[in-house]
Amino acid sequence: MNTPAPITAIHRIVERCRAADYPAMISRLPSGWAVMGERQVFPGYCLLLPDPVAGHLNELPPPARAQFLGDMALMGDALLACTGALRINYAMLGNVEPALHAHLFPRHAGEPAATRGAHPWAMDWNLAPAYGEESFGELRRRIAAQIACRS
Repeated sequence: MNTPAPITAIHRIVERCRAADYPAMISRLPSGWAVMGERQVFPGYCLLLPDPVAGHLNELPPPARAQFLGDMALMGDALLACTGALRINYAMLGNVEPALHAHLFPRHAGEPAATRGAHPWAMDWNLAPAYGEESFGELRRRIAAQIACRS
């Protein structure tokens, strides 16, 4: 007997994006949804969520896998253009939320020395500002515009 896949935060966010009910949604991409991170541990922190949700990258058939990775790189290009970041850190883990999702972290040359070499999960996420339209809406709209012009 097959055990049903768990319903994760990724599933819930994808459902809200489909219903146009997720304020941090950036745009729809061929492979899924670009969304702003709930905690902006680095300004412009985004995620790519596949639609339909998959367990992990290797579950996707090769064309869907290529599309997801291509969309992830496209988001990185948009983030570089909008944030002036030095580079984008990409991460796909899935250990806490067992569903495919890619994290994109803009990293800047001007970061404090204490955090410049740290991976994002070494940061205190509770101190990071929460996504809010007043604080990050303009950046979200700029990222969406960059994605649209590059698609």
